[in-house]
Amino acid sequence: MKRHFYLVAGWLSLALGAIGAFLPLLPTVPFVILAAFCFARSSPRLEAWLLTHPAFGHHIVAWREKGAISRKGKVAATVAFAASIALALLFAPWPWMMVPIIAALVGGSWIWTRPEG
Repeated sequence: MKRHFYLVAGWLSLALGAIGAFLPLLPTVPFVILAAFCFARSSPRLEAWLLTHPAFGHHIVAWREKGAISRKGKVAATVAFAASIALALLFAPWPWMMVPIIAALVGGSWIWTRPEG
């Protein structure tokens, strides 16, 4: 039962990561890392596939080994935060326009304090 839960959660995370590849405000790599975590507990074959994937494998390994986020990933997250803030300032009423600003400050601070890998 637990194995099936992790397998479904892994596929859902992978699907969200795939959607994030096309939607600039939805991150891709964190969902792929979560998928690898879930597949490690449900499907060694799928986990191995993600770990050797040419686009995502090195991000997963860097996160697992050092808790590292690449400079490119940090910059991409910052750009996504900036786009979210701009959209909120244009379209969201007060106080809702503050939500992406607070999220960017909290999330961005955490992201930029991670080692680079």
